[in-house]
Amino acid sequence: MTEQGTLTVVVADHDFGEVDIERGIIERAGFRLVAADCKTEDDVIAAARNADAVFAQYATVGARAIAAFTRCRVIARYGTGVDIVDVDAATRHGILVTNVPNDWCRDEVADHAMALLLAAARRIGTYDRATRAGVWRWQSGEPIHRMQGRLIGLLSFGAIAQAIAVRARAFGMGVIAHDPYLAPAEITAHGATPVSFDELLDQSDYLVVQAPLTDQTRHLIGEPELRRMKSTLILVNTGRGPIVRDHALYRALSEGWIAGAGLDDIEEEPGKQRDWSPSNPLFGLDNVIVTPHAAYYSEEAMRTVREFAAHEVVRVLTGQAPLSPVNADELAAAHPR
Repeated sequence: MTEQGTLTVVVADHDFGEVDIERGIIERAGFRLVAADCKTEDDVIAAARNADAVFAQYATVGARAIAAFTRCRVIARYGTGVDIVDVDAATRHGILVTNVPNDWCRDEVADHAMALLLAAARRIGTYDRATRAGVWRWQSGEPIHRMQGRLIGLLSFGAIAQAIAVRARAFGMGVIAHDPYLAPAEITAHGATPVSFDELLDQSDYLVVQAPLTDQTRHLIGEPELRRMKSTLILVNTGRGPIVRDHALYRALSEGWIAGAGLDDIEEEPGKQRDWSPSNPLFGLDNVIVTPHAAYYSEEAMRTVREFAAHEVVRVLTGQAPLSPVNADELAAAHPR
């Protein structure tokens, strides 16, 4: 705390260019905001050891950092996934973890997934490069196949994947989905056919990865999975990069195991690195489109996620219950009053 006893809130990392939205909300509540640029867990410890609350966008807030915190009460994630936070460690130390329900960017990600799929399926990048080089031929994009009547497979079937399903059906596609955490009837109720993971790989003409990054999903799609897919398949990943093994995907795309890919993140997750260089061999392939983990972005979504996270911090620091706690039940069980 400062000399006046003001609680301190640390923004461990952000790529917004400024933290004016957060500062306005935090300071109006009577707290002090400090912005840092953490890339490593050591950075987080140095910046937030004595913080009362911590925001995190990409920086890992792991068990070591959490153990070093002297009075942190809440870790607020900018976004929905909490793979960068050791939630179990936070619970053991009596720290709440909050996130932002994924409707903050549901439509943005669904639109982006479809944009990547359409661009890859219609070979938009290939046509654009050829045309700029002076080649005015429809043949420069061949082969292209009709999308209507094909099956789009969805790995995970939460709110964003359900929004993708709505868009896919509007394009005349059939929808199948695999989600081990949803009852088949719930998948069917949202207009998709539930399938096993193996059936998803075997049947999909297009496969969209929209799963969270967990111990179960990390590297879920590697060489064995890619080899069993259709040679005409287009893979879209608007989930987390490490769900797909990059070296296996490179082989699949360069050797023709699958036809193309649209990736909103790559396995190395550049946003989490300080000195990243674009050396990934996937960047040298014509049949892959890569965007910089931007699927969630719109001006409206960014304001929403920042405001929500900031208000969560204020709620916790003022003794109120957060609206989107990740570990409230576990915390209550581990630390009964």
